[in-house]
Amino acid sequence: MIVVVDERELVKDGYASLFGREGIPSTGFDPKEFGEWVNTAADSDIDAVEAFLIGQGDSAFSLPRAIRDRSQAPVIAMSETPSLENTLALFDCGVDDVVRKPVHPREILARVAAIRRRLKAIANYTDIGPIRVFADGRDPEINSEVFALPRRERRILEYLVANRGRRVSKSQIFNAIYGIFDEDVEENVVESHISKLRKKLRKKLGFDPIDSKRFLGYCIDWN
Repeated sequence: MIVVVDERELVKDGYASLFGREGIPSTGFDPKEFGEWVNTAADSDIDAVEAFLIGQGDSAFSLPRAIRDRSQAPVIAMSETPSLENTLALFDCGVDDVVRKPVHPREILARVAAIRRRLKAIANYTDIGPIRVFADGRDPEINSEVFALPRRERRILEYLVANRGRRVSKSQIFNAIYGIFDEDVEENVVESHISKLRKKLRKKLGFDPIDSKRFLGYCIDWN
């Protein structure tokens, strides 16, 4: 999920629509409301955030450090004025990158992936057994062959692989795939997506690599 922080409703709604077309959930905050949320939100909600976009607002310069107290997700500032002083001030306050508006959501996602690679010092993909999952939105591969998946199933596989070796709950998966403020979708839809994903993996691999335990959640690993 991408969190957009801007005092203008038009900007927040616009990016929600643009990211939605890319299959990425997002939500928007006014800077003052966001400051309270980032300090009090549950850890599971914070963990569901893939990146923070900081736009216009009087408190924008104080937000990156508040984010860093809770999350290591990339923080990208959106600047509307070609000012060196403003850009340097944004970096000084703790952002990871500054982009000039207008900017396409795909560019933002590419920058987020690049920041994550630098932070984690990992390649653009993760291998788990014969499964290769990419960080740039491409379909995964199994035994070097493209394994095409609908975007929800692909993102669930990406999330499970990113958390390989530890169990994640249905709520955590839902928050990562749909966003923590989506009230139009029932959380149980996750079970349907996972069931379809597991069936496809079982057909391709000959077995199911996803382990599930009632009340504990899901886990993918390779022994």
